[in-house]
Amino acid sequence: MSTVAITFADELRSRTDDDLATMFKSRPDLVSPVPNDFSALAARATSTPSLVRVIDSLNLWHYQIIEAACALPEPFKKSELIEVTGDETAFALDYLWQIGLLYKEGNNFRTPTNLKLLIGEEPAGLGPVSAKKINFSILKDVPANSAEVLARLTWGPPRGQIANVKKPGAAIAWLLENEILVPIDSHTVVLPREIAIKLRGGKIHKELKNEPEELNGKKIDQKQIDLAAIANISTILRWCEEFLHNLSDEPPTALRTGGIGVRDLKKIAEHLGVDETCVGFVAELCYLGGLVVVDPDDQILPTSAFDIWLTKPAEEKWYSLVVLWLETSRASGLIGKVSDKNIAPLGPELDRAGVSLIRKTTLKVLQENTQLSPDLSSIQSVVKWFNPQKANKDFVEWNLREAEWLGVTGQGGISTFGMNLLTEKDVLGVAASMPKAVDHILIQADNSAVAPGPLTPELSAEMGTIADIESRGGATVYRFSEGSIRRGLDHGKTGDQIKTFLIKISKTPMPQPLDYLIADVAKRHGKLRVGTAHSYIRCEDEGMIQQILHDKKCEHLRFRKIAPQILVSDFELAEVIGELREYGYLPAAENASGILLSQPNLRRAKSRPKPPRIISEFNSPKDAVIQSAVKTVRAGERSRKVEPIVAGTSSNETLSLINQYIADRKTLMISYADNNGSVSNRIIEPISISLGTLTARDETTGELTQFRIPRINGVAPALTILENKADLDL
Repeated sequence: MSTVAITFADELRSRTDDDLATMFKSRPDLVSPVPNDFSALAARATSTPSLVRVIDSLNLWHYQIIEAACALPEPFKKSELIEVTGDETAFALDYLWQIGLLYKEGNNFRTPTNLKLLIGEEPAGLGPVSAKKINFSILKDVPANSAEVLARLTWGPPRGQIANVKKPGAAIAWLLENEILVPIDSHTVVLPREIAIKLRGGKIHKELKNEPEELNGKKIDQKQIDLAAIANISTILRWCEEFLHNLSDEPPTALRTGGIGVRDLKKIAEHLGVDETCVGFVAELCYLGGLVVVDPDDQILPTSAFDIWLTKPAEEKWYSLVVLWLETSRASGLIGKVSDKNIAPLGPELDRAGVSLIRKTTLKVLQENTQLSPDLSSIQSVVKWFNPQKANKDFVEWNLREAEWLGVTGQGGISTFGMNLLTEKDVLGVAASMPKAVDHILIQADNSAVAPGPLTPELSAEMGTIADIESRGGATVYRFSEGSIRRGLDHGKTGDQIKTFLIKISKTPMPQPLDYLIADVAKRHGKLRVGTAHSYIRCEDEGMIQQILHDKKCEHLRFRKIAPQILVSDFELAEVIGELREYGYLPAAENASGILLSQPNLRRAKSRPKPPRIISEFNSPKDAVIQSAVKTVRAGERSRKVEPIVAGTSSNETLSLINQYIADRKTLMISYADNNGSVSNRIIEPISISLGTLTARDETTGELTQFRIPRINGVAPALTILENKADLDL
């Protein structure tokens, strides 16, 4: 005669190996690490962190059923749950039982205690269970004014505030007198759960949504989607390169929290020709890939990994970044949002639990609705059905925007490249669709140049040093200016070298205005020099010295003239140079010996890449891991059951018995003391003895383990112990 399971642990023991494997697959956190036995498994499965994870994975339908289950008195029958929900619930019950949110007690069901605490005291907006027997017939006689009060409380929240429970209005007084409402304190009344369910027509929810709404949007041809997506991929790779080259040229100083400041972010955005939101995302993308880091001196610089990344093919570059974006728990859409303080890219405030889950759900919805650019409100609603506990509307919007920037989507629809990425294809198709790199430009008469396609990495880096990007698309337009030419000169180039480079790569002749611009800036560059006094300025042109001294924009630098050609300042060299350049002067730095200093072509971080931590989501373990976990729990349970039965043996008896079991290749049970002195029983398969150590396969872990012979307190055949234990149980 079988006993009825009354605890979750007992019910788990009665499940088959296939049932346990299904639960482990759906809740991978239960096998990280593997529990020792069923009691430990039950404790893990009903712990708050584990329940939070599994609740977050429920769709709206399953969540509504769990709400209904928590609202019923326990134990409840399957028919009782179906009565307050719907006939379709029968199909979901088995799944909810398999993942351990319900467990059986004979033919009835129960929910774990912690699950009720997480769902809350008012599941589905229902009040507390009535302490008295309710006369439902009184509901037919409710006055009209009292019915209005009930209508407001029926679908929740079930609590209402009144001035004084001893002096209520006529409508509430009748409800209190007939015990339809119950006073909680002197100002609060509540509608009991049973009455609310009766008023709801015997159902717990207004509508049980067993499937998501249909996704609405605009139909787009896949070819158009892919054309837009490949352009986006080309653009995001160029943005990353430009961003990192810009950090190399003019590295910003990190905030105290480690992020990029508002002023620096705006400056980089102007250089790239995009808004700060986009730059923040690019910065985060490079941060994830280990391409940028905050150095010990607080400068934000590219890492040496950037140089390796530049040499890779476009498809490999893109994959190395987008695969990290899929997994990251950082929400770059929060950048610039003001709460108590500004949130900065690369800072620590961007981590949000569940972001990766929402991102994957959003992409899954797009994947199931190909050639469709969804309406924002429609896809937000669908994602909300799949993840009712985590689906933040802003997160969905940001994920769609970032997917478009990355080329995972094009014009809002999932691209072939995005599909290949999500289905883990070996070839993503990016390389074949990418436009070929060009090795030339076309210089125009208005100090601009057009690159008729993506430039080779070498030319792109050189052009980024001496020109600013004005517009992007199939072709890139560069603009030469005084500032951009000065940047090239700061990198150690001469005016003649810049001219030679442009003449070599341009298919059109260099126009005279650009020739004059380069010559003029090269002539003035370095004429004014800044050194360290704290700082000093020297210039052979005394007129320029006088101009700076009387320039009202420079008054705050507090220059003092100590010689006809020399000014000194209390401000740091870098600050003086930066301010003078901002006011239209073109100073260059010099060292203590008066030698002109030029910045290195490549400025890289001294520290190694430090990609941000990720609030990880547990991935479904492989079948081999699941089967091993089932075996481990079963073995641990057998070991726990026979723990009191292993008798002590002397050292000689222990050695003799072990050698015998090695020869007979039998499984045995040992009582073993660990390093902390605690004793446990282990089922093992002995293999050999050497130098006072037994080598055996531990049945719990399946691994070869070494046991010190002096620590073995007792030995007995495992099969005999199990049989004896079974007899005792009977």
